[in-house]
Amino acid sequence: MGELISLFGGAGSADPDVPVVEEPDEVGRLETTQPMPRSEFAPIEHASLEALGRRGMSRRELESVLGRQGYHEFAIVDELDRLEAVGLIDDYALAQHLVGHLQDRKGMTGGAIKAELVKRVVAPGAIAYAMDLIDTADELDRAREIASKRATQYSSLDPATVERRLTAFLLRRGFTASTVRAAVRSVRSA
Repeated sequence: MGELISLFGGAGSADPDVPVVEEPDEVGRLETTQPMPRSEFAPIEHASLEALGRRGMSRRELESVLGRQGYHEFAIVDELDRLEAVGLIDDYALAQHLVGHLQDRKGMTGGAIKAELVKRVVAPGAIAYAMDLIDTADELDRAREIASKRATQYSSLDPATVERRLTAFLLRRGFTASTVRAAVRSVRSA
């Protein structure tokens, strides 16, 4: 048996971090040729994975981040296509996650969720898909529950101020005007 030559560094490579290309000779033994260059896309790969490690991003959000970091448009498109192919960016999955998070944890509904998805630059098809996921069957019950919890914080205020603040709070959460009126009315009468 012949000598073992490392694929990364080792014999024939001045830089231990630069991999070398090995090809079989006529007898089948591996011989080292010239060093293989580092990928020119390594920096953009690192930048995109670092950005995605902080939070989930839509394709256009990540495109914007990489553009601000100075990468060329063709490299950004290639990187985004690669990340989509391996499932690391998926606007539909992101939209589904955001709907669940915003609805369950933040108490948001309809319009407010859509506004957040638009703000996150999610693809229009994914926004339409996400809006179909929103559970609107118990919207009035949810609005009443949120309004009654919030009203306890306003116990020292006069009724007109409580009504105004509850209305504004529920509207910011994305409830429709008719749902807000009904919820505020039910809290006021309780």
